[in-house]
Amino acid sequence: MSKRYNYVIGDLQGCFEALKLLLKTIQFDPEQDFIWFAGDLVARGENSLGTLRFVKKLVERGAAATVLGNHDLTLLAGARNLKAIKAKDHTQEIIDAIDSDELIDWLRHQPLCLFPNDKTILTHAGVPCIWSAEQTEKLAQEVEAVLSHDDFSVLDSFLSEMYGSQPDLWDDGLEGNARLRTITNYLTRMRLTDATGRLEFSFKESLDDPMPAGFQPWFEFESLATQTHQIIFGHWAALQGRRVKPRIQNTDGGCVWGNNLIAYRLEDEQIFQVKNPI
Repeated sequence: MSKRYNYVIGDLQGCFEALKLLLKTIQFDPEQDFIWFAGDLVARGENSLGTLRFVKKLVERGAAATVLGNHDLTLLAGARNLKAIKAKDHTQEIIDAIDSDELIDWLRHQPLCLFPNDKTILTHAGVPCIWSAEQTEKLAQEVEAVLSHDDFSVLDSFLSEMYGSQPDLWDDGLEGNARLRTITNYLTRMRLTDATGRLEFSFKESLDDPMPAGFQPWFEFESLATQTHQIIFGHWAALQGRRVKPRIQNTDGGCVWGNNLIAYRLEDEQIFQVKNPI
């Protein structure tokens, strides 16, 4: 039976009460409807453990899917003792939970790129102008294969070298962890690039703020992917869930910062949002 409605929901960051309120607002029916989460399921909200458990159950019953965001990857690294858990991230409770191994194992098997329909691509941070939708999917799968690898030494090798801002420009000839790191940075950390796709990581402000010379938001450049697909992404709370280009839609309303949690309905492009009640 076909689903009645498909919704893309932006960065949860552990804001479980807001998620429950939003699902009530859209009258979500898991027997018919489907939710596509834009990543960053966990981090600085009030209940990352409850949020992760809830999303996992929705995915397992066939009512949702999620891509991974940078905070989700940080949790994986923390769970493998490869990065210190920051107190402000509120994710230590997940690592300490009785079902921690099950939750972490499920999380590392989630993708970095999804296609909610044949004309839409979803990643956490977006798609650089230099990649087509097809290329984005294939490159994401390279990282996914390592994250979900049966040999934990393969996983740990990548997670231990995942952090860093170099290389900052895609090259098809990149190899090993440098290649995987660059793909991950484009799909989970990107905000600004230049016209060649070179990444810039220091800028995290709004579109009205001065940007480093030569760099603009990644979606300001003519995009290969938008020739075939609509791009939906989260990650950038300052964008407040706006449609930044005719075929590029943000879904991060900055819920964790006291603003809105957003659901974007694919069928009619309607936006639903609730204020964080916490």
